[in-house]
Amino acid sequence: MEKSRELVRQKVVELLKSNPQGLRYMELHSLLCKTFPKIPSNTIHGALWTITTDPPKGVYKPTRGLYKYSSDDIFKDTAEPGPIQSTTLKEEQFYEPFSMWLKTEGECNEAVPFGGAAMGKKWGTPDVIGIYKPVSRDIIKFSAEIVSAEIKSNSSDPITAFGQAIAYRLFSSKTYLVEPNNMAEEDRDRIEALCMLFGVGLVYFKPDPKDPDFKIRLQAQRFNPDMFFVNEFLRLLDKVKPDLFIKLSP
Repeated sequence: MEKSRELVRQKVVELLKSNPQGLRYMELHSLLCKTFPKIPSNTIHGALWTITTDPPKGVYKPTRGLYKYSSDDIFKDTAEPGPIQSTTLKEEQFYEPFSMWLKTEGECNEAVPFGGAAMGKKWGTPDVIGIYKPVSRDIIKFSAEIVSAEIKSNSSDPITAFGQAIAYRLFSSKTYLVEPNNMAEEDRDRIEALCMLFGVGLVYFKPDPKDPDFKIRLQAQRFNPDMFFVNEFLRLLDKVKPDLFIKLSP
């Protein structure tokens, strides 16, 4: 039994070294069962449990259920990343496609690209702004709702993007965080957990402006914004972009 567990532990290290992106528990279990067909499945489960309670040198869990192997070289690479993502890919290329997505998904009657520094405030200028308002065929009328979105074309700093999306809740009934689908798995787990806690909608997309293929991961929850900031935002919008104010007016 002990010999089998030690074989499994050694193999786990090998597997994680050859899979730098990490492996989840069931992936490891499946690979180990194929490698050691004569070792009972329960014995492999037991050996994997010791990986959690007493991990071999270099093995760690960056997030729930994910196992990775680290070394000085790997840490050096992550501290000084190479040009993995295209430097020519700009998030502005995804503003218009996501505006259309919001409308086709029924989240907004009208949505437009915004972004930049139009409002003069980093935390008050969504990349896409939309309005959901009653139309003539609606029997029961309701208050108009502002929908805001923060879009990132690369996944290098998801926590900053999340902070911006949260800030938009001051004047928005719904907010969305839109991230590329090549985000590191440990970052993905943390961002998804934060979005669930704070009711921020989460959408992943393919970093291809011609075919972003937006996929919703978490639906945005509806909140009552602070009406002081709603009116402040709308007054400033009317001042700096009167055409958009008219287009988005309730």
